[in-house]
Amino acid sequence: MSLELRASLSRSEDPEKVLKAMKNLLGEGECRVTNETDTIIVSSSGRRCLERIRDQLRDRRVRSAARRLFLTRSEGVGVSIMLNRQAASEGIVALCNREDESPLGPIYLKLESDHLGTLMDWLTAYEVW
Repeated sequence: MSLELRASLSRSEDPEKVLKAMKNLLGEGECRVTNETDTIIVSSSGRRCLERIRDQLRDRRVRSAARRLFLTRSEGVGVSIMLNRQAASEGIVALCNREDESPLGPIYLKLESDHLGTLMDWLTAYEVW
């Protein structure tokens, strides 16, 4: 499994604040940070990084919406969705259907797995695994 969070930076944004918002979405797993000129990328290969997202989907009662979004956006072994950047700065996972739903631009979450269906089931499960 691989996970990638990607956020573009505008000139007025503090890269550290954007990185903090991105890390607010992740669990306790190990991750790598790549800081390019106008983009920050956080990547990991550990499922533990997804635990906070999974918990937020459960706690905010948006598992069904997340599942529909995952299913409509999945392609082969990967799926890409958008998350609201302002909500992420507060540690809240808020799904976006369109880029304009996050005024400063969304954080893009890309997941790849040979067992994508199982991973999506785990993220959106109504029962404890």
